Amino acid sequence: MRIQNETLSPWRRTLRILRRSWWPYLAAIGPGLLAASAGNDAGGIATYASAGAAYGFSLLWIMVLITIAVAVVQEMSARLGAVTGKGFADLVRENFPIRVTALIMFTLLLANAGIIVSEFVGIAAAAELFGISRYVAVPVSAFVLWLLITRGSYSHVEKVLLVLSAVFLSYIASAIMVKPQTEDILAGLRPTFINDGDYIKIVVALVGTTISPYMQLYVQSAVVEKGVSINDYRYTRIDVFVGTFIAGVVAACIIIATAATLHPQHIVITSAQDAARALAPIAGEYAEVLFGVGLLGASLLAAGILPLATTYMLSESLGFERGVSRSWQEAPIFMGVFTVLIVFGAIVALIPGLPLIDVLVGVYVINGVLLPIELIAIVSLINNKELMGNYINKPFHSAIVWIIVGMVSLLSITYIGWTIFETLWG
Repeated sequence: MRIQNETLSPWRRTLRILRRSWWPYLAAIGPGLLAASAGNDAGGIATYASAGAAYGFSLLWIMVLITIAVAVVQEMSARLGAVTGKGFADLVRENFPIRVTALIMFTLLLANAGIIVSEFVGIAAAAELFGISRYVAVPVSAFVLWLLITRGSYSHVEKVLLVLSAVFLSYIASAIMVKPQTEDILAGLRPTFINDGDYIKIVVALVGTTISPYMQLYVQSAVVEKGVSINDYRYTRIDVFVGTFIAGVVAACIIIATAATLHPQHIVITSAQDAARALAPIAGEYAEVLFGVGLLGASLLAAGILPLATTYMLSESLGFERGVSRSWQEAPIFMGVFTVLIVFGAIVALIPGLPLIDVLVGVYVINGVLLPIELIAIVSLINNKELMGNYINKPFHSAIVWIIVGMVSLLSITYIGWTIFETLWG
């Protein structure tokens, strides 16, 4: 073996060294990238498009802060999975009183149920952009996703979903095609605040769609199922940070594309589908096609991940066998719950006259309001010395996390208070 190595040319030896250095990072790609990308789903696209169309570039600075918060929260969830080898619901069930556990599980189920419907709404909207009836696209998509998850191994499912995540490049292309002014983007990165109820609502929706609770559920369960140990965790941490950065760039590009084109025209967005169509006369038909392709891919990706994350949560909380790599005989409850969630989402999305934008944006307002409950649970678990040992948050890290929790909680309380005030006093 030594003789063979010595006969290798210098460039081959260099290539082998580089492969050994980078391969672990490439192999770790999956949970972090998929979880962050799934946040840019149909509801996310509708929310970002609405933000750009209504308020131009002025919300870009909010997206920078939210992206940082996503990275912090996702990293904690992945670390919980790597250290304990358990999913979020498992840890909640084992470490919190039964009433607290029930509250956390109920809020997550409530938030996730609405988003599952929104993903199939997104599939329907994207399909109709290309002249395909929703009554064909939604059932076919639901069946294909069901077949992929229930008949495949985790590694196979992960590869397919990673390929789907590549469609988000279309939004980066859309933002470039509309040729935004650099000074407008820089102005949007300067903190500003508008004293308006709709502005607060859209900020809450941005938080809810970008730091969706199901993203934390999925990344932790995926880390566990992938068999990531704390010894290999440094590679997964990179996956989490890279995935979060890419997802943040994509979200910003959607806001930039709609801010540069739809905001000056005072075009009101009623769905992500409307955003795609509205881009065509301003930025060209290819912008519409790219937006539509991104919407379809994003909806398919999240329609697979969200029911999966919810199924993990329910199976863990009740102590049932779970895992994509399990057979129907090994995990009948897991597979059965996943099937019910897919069917539920597809059927509700086919209801005629469903108010699309109210469903898509409204669901994430609910997510934003309920998010503090999950964040407090994650922080409590990550700082549990008996559970995490030396892998608890460091003091500086803890300070950042509590600032995030405080800001999200304050935002939720402000929105609830504003809504009550407007309801009672107009």
